[in-house]
Order: sequence, then C-alpha cells, then structure tokens
Amino acid sequence: MSSLAIGIDIGGTGIKGALVDVDAGELVSDRVKLPTPKGGTPSDIVETVVELVDSLGEEGADLRIGVTFPAVVLHGRTMSAANVSKEWIGLEAEALFEKALGRPIHFVNDADAAGYAEVSYGAAQGKDGLVILTTLGTGIGSALIYRGVLVPNSELGHLQVDGRDAETRASFAAKERGRLTFKTWAKRLQRYYSHVEMLFSPDLFIVGGGVSKHHEEFLPLLDLRTPIVPAELRNNAGILGAAALARLETVQAVERP
Repeated sequence: MSSLAIGIDIGGTGIKGALVDVDAGELVSDRVKLPTPKGGTPSDIVETVVELVDSLGEEGADLRIGVTFPAVVLHGRTMSAANVSKEWIGLEAEALFEKALGRPIHFVNDADAAGYAEVSYGAAQGKDGLVILTTLGTGIGSALIYRGVLVPNSELGHLQVDGRDAETRASFAAKERGRLTFKTWAKRLQRYYSHVEMLFSPDLFIVGGGVSKHHEEFLPLLDLRTPIVPAELRNNAGILGAAALARLETVQAVERP
C-alpha cells in the first residue's frame, strides 16, 4: 500500500493542499494555496478543491484524500459553519466532495486534523495518555487524542467559563478586540486552561494558531499542573493530519474482516 495521500485544509480565507508521505510525515510536493471563494458557498468551495487536487498532477490521481473543514463533522455531514456560508449547516458535505472528486475522501474537523498531526508527527509525538490541542484564533478550536485515537468534535472553545463561551474572552480575536497585553490576556487563558484541566486532567496541552509563534510571550505566564507547549507543525498541520487520517481509514478498511 502506498504511503502517499493528499491532504486538503479548507479555511475561511484560504484552501491549502499537498501530497503527503504519511509514513514520514512530510509534504512531498509543493504546498498549493488558493483563496477561499468569497461567500464560501458549497459549490464554489468544492470547485476550488477540485482545481487544487488537479493541480497536484498525475501522481495524486488515484490517492486517498483527506479534507479538513471548519465545522463539526458528524457522519460526513457539516453541522456548523465557521467563516463560510451557512449553506453548509446540515449538508451531506462528504458525499458532495466525493462526487466531485470521483473517489472516497476522509472528511474531518480542521482542529481535529491538526491535533492528530501533532500527535503523529509534532509536539506530542510519542506522548502517551490524553493530549488536548487548542487553536487560539478567531475562536478556540480543540482536539482530544487519547493514546493515539482521535475523539472528534470536542468544541472546547464553547465551554462555559464564568457564564460565557470561553472563546469570547480567551481567543486571540478577543485579545485583539480588547487590545489586551499578553500579560492581561494570559490571565484569561489561565482561567480557561485551569477549567479544561479540571474537567479532563490531560497529560499535555498543545497550543496552536498563528499566535503560537509568540508563545514565549504568554505560555510562561500560565501556572498549570499539565505541561503546555506550542504546536510544531504550523500551517502544515491540517494537511498532514487530513492525509494521515485518510490513510488510516484505508488501512482499517483493508484489515476489516
């Protein structure tokens, strides 16, 4: 069985993709990025994904494809929509992509894919127990991986902390809206991560999102029992995780009696 798969990472502003060597955890083609169509409608995004896959050339023609999406994904259906059209809510999205691409795909929440990549190839590689990745951006995305197994659609940004969705006060967007210093923002993060720690007692926190490249400004200010580290894979996490999960699904299908 080939170690290659295609990873596609759909975001509110850009759609990225590449060929991935899943065994090595490396991109083996240039990363292609196309702008997310204005309005983010299903037909336009599907068309853009087809264009991106075609641009990867003949080498990717028969490979399994993993696709991430900024939504709760339940049995191939998108149950929410972040920074894309509300037309996605309740849509049989996986089937829509499979019809357009002419092959099976693995369809997964974007934060879940990033978390799986960090466990497989990044900051949590070789870590046993429960790993929780959080992405600090427009909201707070999350992924739970227990002993290498993804527990999907955790949505920990919507935990109620002090009577409000945590992400309304602790996301990076909240920091920017309030023009908060890292020190002030860290107090909100402390409240959030302490609450998550109390609920789940994880073995490791990983912090992703663009702000993680400034991790030295705020992570040392947090006082937690659980180790907390920055994500390592940055912009490639979604691509790597989507491809790895697509390959895993293929392997499990072959092994299934």
